Amino acid sequence: MSPASTATMKALAWHGKRDVRVDEVPAPVIVEPTDVIVRITSTAICGSDLHLYELFGPFIDEGDILGHENMGIVTEVGDAVTSITPGDRVVVPFTISCGQCFMCERGLQSQCETTQNRDMQSGASLYGYTKLYGQVPGGQAEYLRVQFADYNLIPVGDELPDERYLFLSDILPTAWQGVEYANIPDGGSVVVLGLGPVGQFVARIAKHRGFEVLAVDPVPERRAMAERHGIETWDDTETTVAELRTRTLGRGPDAVIDAVGMEAHGNPVAAVAQAAVGLLPDALARKAMETAGVDRLAALHTAIDLVRRGGTVSLSGVYGGDADPMPMKTMFDKQLTLRMGQCNVKRWIDDLMPLVEDPADPLGVMDLVTHSVPLDRAPELYEIFQKKEDGCIKVVLKPNGAV
Repeated sequence: MSPASTATMKALAWHGKRDVRVDEVPAPVIVEPTDVIVRITSTAICGSDLHLYELFGPFIDEGDILGHENMGIVTEVGDAVTSITPGDRVVVPFTISCGQCFMCERGLQSQCETTQNRDMQSGASLYGYTKLYGQVPGGQAEYLRVQFADYNLIPVGDELPDERYLFLSDILPTAWQGVEYANIPDGGSVVVLGLGPVGQFVARIAKHRGFEVLAVDPVPERRAMAERHGIETWDDTETTVAELRTRTLGRGPDAVIDAVGMEAHGNPVAAVAQAAVGLLPDALARKAMETAGVDRLAALHTAIDLVRRGGTVSLSGVYGGDADPMPMKTMFDKQLTLRMGQCNVKRWIDDLMPLVEDPADPLGVMDLVTHSVPLDRAPELYEIFQKKEDGCIKVVLKPNGAV
């Protein structure tokens, strides 16, 4: 059984910029008959959680529970749930979708019309991710209430460790979608910008599918991890673009996948804008983010510059501004295709499940986690991850079990 309505649990809560704490909070309960309660066994810190840690405070309330990469054991099911039973081991996709609307039926679960946040003009609700996406409590906690459980949950077997499956919640299908959206021709080339967790999987997926993969990241530990999987890497230097063009017959690669997003360095004006937004009252800060260019666009501009004429730029990294300057003349002149969007997790699970369960581990899902710690250490690991210290690439938190 799930905890009673008077029970409490430990959960990671947001208290301000760079201030997250493990609090004692009310445990979740069944609200709708399509809900289930999941006891979380593993939950990861995502790169996009750092946006909440650093920038998106105007869209978060103190006490909001973070975490959208979750898996665990079902403890209680609602009366209308038919395919999930207590004791099932499940992965929780970060997007909340109904499975029956116009968008879900077309494989666009991240645009689900049932959980769409029309008041914020944004797509489907997400676990643990601000007022922009429904302000739904997340899973960096001992328990999580999961909505539309029959459709959303991904049942998995009991034999393999959590880390084989956990990344199906977000970053693995996000990487797969990034490669799909890149539209790389057979035998073609792709440059991956950024070798954080998503970029690592993007590079491995592209290589697994037979493409020439070249990757760029300034952090030596990230480059070393990618190189273990046969990826050619470059440091983020002024000469890198010229070198990559030389490697691709002077034209540039067929596709560039930006796995960096708004965290890219190289734009001091945007850096000042981000800092200024953090000093404004919430209402003014929300307006500023809607009307000002607050993203650091260095990675995106590099992608547009580097990709060959007629090529594709695929965005897996998250951007948050609504008035960011874009090089429209260059994009038009180069006849580029630009594809992006929140991941439609359920759309890619059938492609990925055989790969994560393959004994050979072709995507190296067991070679990503650098830090696995109890939930109580989450605030410390947020800081380490944000500062890219201690070789930190991927953090997994264990709310209910041994590390």
